[in-house]
Amino acid sequence: MANKRGNYFPSQTVSDIEKVSYDYGLKVARAIEQEWYSDNQGVYASSYNMHSHNQRNFHNLRLYARGEQSIQKYKDELSINGDLSYLNLDWKPVPIIPKFVDIVVNGMADKDYDIKAYSQDPYGVAKRTQYMEDVLRDMKTANFNNYVEKAFGVNLYENDPETLPGSKEELDLHMQLNYKQSIEIAEEQALNVLFEGNQYELTKRRFFYDLTILGIGAVKTNFTTSEGITIDYVDPADLVYSYTESPYFDDIYYVGEVKKIPINELAKQFPHLTEEDLEEIAKNNYQRPENYASYTEEDNNKIQVLYFNYKTYMNQVYKIKQTGTGGDRAIEKDDTFNPPEDAQNNFSKLQSNVECLYEGAYIIGTGKLLKWEMSKNMMRPKSDYTKVKMNYAIVAPRMYKGRIESLVSRITGFADMIQLTHLKIQQVMSRIVPDGVYLDADGLAEIDLGNGTNYNPQEALNMFFQTGSVIGRSFTQDGDINPGKVPIQEIRNSSGGSKLQALIGNYNYYMQMIRDTTGLNEARDGSTPDKNALVGIQKLAAANSNTATRHILQAGMFLTSQIAECLSLRISDILEFSPTKDAFIHSIGAHNVATLEEISELHLYDFGIFLELAPDEEEKALLENNIQVAIAQKNIDLEDAIDVRAIKNVKLANQLLKLRRKEKEAKDKELKKMNIQMQTQANTKAAQNSAQIEVQKETALIQAKAQLAQVQAQLESQKLLQESEIKKQLMQLEFQMNMQLKSLETEGMKSREKEKEDRKDERTRIQASQQSELIDQRKTNKPPKKFESSGNDVLGGFNLGGFEPR
Repeated sequence: MANKRGNYFPSQTVSDIEKVSYDYGLKVARAIEQEWYSDNQGVYASSYNMHSHNQRNFHNLRLYARGEQSIQKYKDELSINGDLSYLNLDWKPVPIIPKFVDIVVNGMADKDYDIKAYSQDPYGVAKRTQYMEDVLRDMKTANFNNYVEKAFGVNLYENDPETLPGSKEELDLHMQLNYKQSIEIAEEQALNVLFEGNQYELTKRRFFYDLTILGIGAVKTNFTTSEGITIDYVDPADLVYSYTESPYFDDIYYVGEVKKIPINELAKQFPHLTEEDLEEIAKNNYQRPENYASYTEEDNNKIQVLYFNYKTYMNQVYKIKQTGTGGDRAIEKDDTFNPPEDAQNNFSKLQSNVECLYEGAYIIGTGKLLKWEMSKNMMRPKSDYTKVKMNYAIVAPRMYKGRIESLVSRITGFADMIQLTHLKIQQVMSRIVPDGVYLDADGLAEIDLGNGTNYNPQEALNMFFQTGSVIGRSFTQDGDINPGKVPIQEIRNSSGGSKLQALIGNYNYYMQMIRDTTGLNEARDGSTPDKNALVGIQKLAAANSNTATRHILQAGMFLTSQIAECLSLRISDILEFSPTKDAFIHSIGAHNVATLEEISELHLYDFGIFLELAPDEEEKALLENNIQVAIAQKNIDLEDAIDVRAIKNVKLANQLLKLRRKEKEAKDKELKKMNIQMQTQANTKAAQNSAQIEVQKETALIQAKAQLAQVQAQLESQKLLQESEIKKQLMQLEFQMNMQLKSLETEGMKSREKEKEDRKDERTRIQASQQSELIDQRKTNKPPKKFESSGNDVLGGFNLGGFEPR
C-alpha cells in the first residue's frame, strides 16, 4: 500500500494550462517517488520504504511458493551458538506449498469461459425491443396469421413461425440464449482475436499465480499506432498506486509501475533525449537496494523508469454568444476564460468538469521527467463521458486497510514447522541404532557336535542368520547346568521409535493445519482419498474446497472482464486511428465474413461486457443428474437433453430444462388428449361402422326383399301379362270362336229356319204327300202307313263354357 504520511502532490484545482505544464508533471512524479521510496521519517532511498517492503514481502512469498525459502532460520533454530558442526542434515526445504499453489492455479487457469457482448446503446436497445415486440405480436396473432396464409396465401409473420416461443417465459429464455445482434457477434469476435493475438492465456496463468501467492494481480492495456492494442502482464512487486481500501482499486487517482530498461531501449522510446542526456542519466542512475537473497541484479546499463497514470479533471468551458437572430452560439475556450462584466447581456460562460488521464515517465532518483502529457486515447465509457478508465486493472480480493493477504501468506508458518519437523526426523534417524546379536563364546565352546569338532562362532552366526536356528547345550561337559545354553540372542534397540512416531504425528498435524487454513482438503488434491467414503461425499468435499478458494477465481474473472471492457473501448481507437485497421478487420472477418460491414462501424456502439463461466464438475454433475432424472421420468426427450447440455450457464440451463419439462408435460397432455379423442373417434367410428354395417345389412335384406318382391312382382306381372295375353288370346279365340259359333249359330238358325222352312215345306210337302197318300189311302183304302224316321240324331246343348279361364 502507499505511504500515508504527508501530502506531496500538487493541487488538482489549478488550471488546465498549469496541469499540462512540465513542472506540474514533475511535481506529481516526485510526489509518487517520495511516497514510495522514502520511509516514515522522510529518508529517501531507505531500505525500509514502501516499495522495498513490497519487494521483500512478495519475493519471500514467491520463494515459499517455489519451495526455495531461506534455510537460515532453520539453521538458527537447530544450531548451538551458531555451531552446526555436529549436524549432517539435508537442509533443502520440503516443497509442500508449491503443491497447493499448483492445485489452485491449475484448477482455475484452465477454467473455461465465453465473452459475451451486450449492445446497450440506444440503437441496440431499440433494435432488441423491436425484435421482442415483433415476436410477441407474432405469438399473439399466430391463429389469425395461419388463417390468412391458408385462406389467401399471404404470410403475415415477421419471424419464422417454426421458431416462435410458446410462452412469455420461453420468450425471455429465447432472448437470453438465442437472440444475438450481428454487431454483438462482431464485438465478441473482435475481443477473442485481441485476446488470442496477445496470448492472454499465458498472462492469465501468471496473474492467477500472483493472486494465489501474493494476493494481488494486475494487467495493463495500451494502444499504440504501430502495435495496436496490447495486453501486458504487470508484476505487483513493481506497482505503485495511491492509498485505497477497495480491493478493486476503483478509487485510486494514480497508478504506475517501475521497469528496468536498457539505455538503448530508453533512447528508442524517447527519441528527444540527446547523448548528453543519456550519459547524465547513466551516471546518476539510481540502483534500488535488492532484497533477494538468491541473486543480485546489478547492471549499470539498465535504468529504473517509473511509468504512471495520473487521474485528475479538466474544465470544459464554452463561450455562449447571442447572435443577431436571437440564437446562441457555443465557442470552446480554455478554463481561464471569464466573460467581461460589461458584456453580460451578450456573452455567458458554460462549464462542466470531466475526468482526464495524464501519462508520465520518470527516472527514479534523478529528478528527470521523460514524458508528461494528456493521454491521447483515453478510455471513456460511452454511457458516461465524464468518467475515464486507467490503463491498469488491479484486484486484491483479501485487502484490509491497504494490507494484502494471500493464500500462501496464511501457511508460511506451518510450512516452517513442517521443515523443522523434517529436519528433526533426519536428526532422530541419524541417532537410531539398528538391532544387534549377542554371542556367548563360552556357550559355544561347550558345544560338541559329536564328530570330534567344536561349534565355532562363525558357523553359529551363519546358521543363525540363514535359518534362524541355533544349537546349544543345557549341561556342560562336567555335567553342570550350562548358563549359556542359548549362545546367540537378538538385541532389540527401540530407543528412537517413539520419537520418530511423535515427529511423524507432528508432521501430519501441520499438514492438516495447512489444509484447514487453505480449505484444500484431501478430496481436492486426491492425495489420500478415503476408501470407505462414497463418491458423492468425496465430490461434496471437493466442492467445499472449491468454495474456499472461490475468491481467487472471482478476482481473476474480474481482471478478465475489466480487460475485456478496456479492449472494447480501445477497439474504437484501432478503427479510427490505427494504420492496422484493415488488417484487424480482415483478421476478424476471417472468422465470419458476414460481419465485416458491422465491424467497420463497431466504434459507434456501446457494449456491456460480461463473462459466462463454464460450470465446474460439481455443477455439471448436478445438472446432469437433473437431466437424467427428467429423462428417466420421460419429462424431456433426448434432443432437449442435448440442448440443455450445450448451455454453459447452469442457471439458464436449469431454466431451459424446466421450460422443456413443462412443454413436454403439455405436449404429453395434448398427446394424451388427442389419443383419447382418437380412441373416442375410433370407438365412435367403430360403432358407426357397426351400425352402418347393420344398416347396410338391413338395407341389403330390404333391398333383397324388395328385389325379391320386385322379381316376384315382375314374375307376377309377367304371369299376369302372360295370363292376360293368354286370356286375350283365349278371349280372342273365344271371340273368334263365339263369332264363329255365332256365325255358326246364325248360320244354324238360318239353316234351321231354312231347314224349318225346308222341313215345313218338306212337311208341308210330306203332309201334302201324306194327305195325298191319306187321301189316296182313303181313296184307295190302303192300309195305315208309318211316317217316323228310322234313326236321325239331333245336336243340342253344346257351348264353350269349359274353355273359360279358371
